[in-house]
Amino acid sequence: MDKTIRIGEVDLFVVEDGPAEGKAVLLLHGFPDSAQLWRFQIPVLTAAGYHVIAPDMRGFGRSSKPSQVDDYALPFVVGDVIGLLDSLNVEQPAVVGHDWGAGVGWALAATFPERVERLAALSVGHPAGYFSGGIAQLEKSWYMLWFLLPGIAEAGLAAETWSFLRRFTQDAVDVERWIAHCEAAPGNLTAMLNIYRANINPAVFAGGPGLDLPPVGCPVLGVWSDGDIYCSEAQMAGSDRFLEGPWHYERIDGASHWFPVEMPDRLNSLLLEFLPH
Repeated sequence: MDKTIRIGEVDLFVVEDGPAEGKAVLLLHGFPDSAQLWRFQIPVLTAAGYHVIAPDMRGFGRSSKPSQVDDYALPFVVGDVIGLLDSLNVEQPAVVGHDWGAGVGWALAATFPERVERLAALSVGHPAGYFSGGIAQLEKSWYMLWFLLPGIAEAGLAAETWSFLRRFTQDAVDVERWIAHCEAAPGNLTAMLNIYRANINPAVFAGGPGLDLPPVGCPVLGVWSDGDIYCSEAQMAGSDRFLEGPWHYERIDGASHWFPVEMPDRLNSLLLEFLPH
C-alpha cells in the first residue's frame, strides 16, 4: 500500500507491503533514485512473509524537498527514518540500504543500535572508511567534488539533453525515469544533489577523517559489484574494522553499481539468506 506519512515538517512517500505481523524490513534507496529501486525485491520479500517498508527519502521521488542544503544532513535523514518507524509502530527492523541509503543505514545502526536488528549495506561501506582505500576510491569519487558546486553540477548533468547523466550512470536501466523526475519540477535535481552538499566534506580528498560513528554491533552483510565505477571494493571489504558484531561480505560479478535491478535474483537470494527467519 502506498501512503504519505508526515514526519515533523517532511512528508515521506512510503511503499508498505506484506503481512503486518511479518518481520519488518526497511529498504533505503540512494542517489538519484526512489523506492522504485526495490521493485524486484519487494514482491519476493513479501512473498516470503516479510513486512516491507520502502520510503522515498527526503529530497527524492514523491517526498518533500526542503529548500536548505543543511536540511539534508545525515542527522535529519536518520531522524526521518526513526520517525517513520515510530509512526508505523516498528521497533527494530532489518535494514537494507543501497548507495546513500547504505550510508543512512550505517549511521542508523551506529547511532540508534536498538532500532536496527541487522543491516545489509549495498555498494557503500562504512562511512568512516569510505575514503581510506587509497587513490582508487579517490579517483572513483571525483564527481562528488563536482556535485558540491551549486548550479554547475545541475547544468552539466542536464546539458545536451542529459547526455552526461546518461554516460555518468552507464545508461542505467532507470536513467530515463530519473531524467523524467528531474524535469518534472524545478529544483528536483538540486534536492537530490543536496545530500552530497550537506554531508561530503572536501577535506576527505586531502586525507581528512571520514564520518565519526560509534562501532556497529548488529550483524552486517556487505555486498559490492565488480562493475561499480563509483565505489571500490576496498571501501566495502574493509568495513569490518568498524564493527563489533558479525560481518559477512559478498561480491557480485558482472553487474554495475545498479545491481538491485540488474541482478535482482542474485541479490534476493543473498537477502533471503541473511534476513531474520
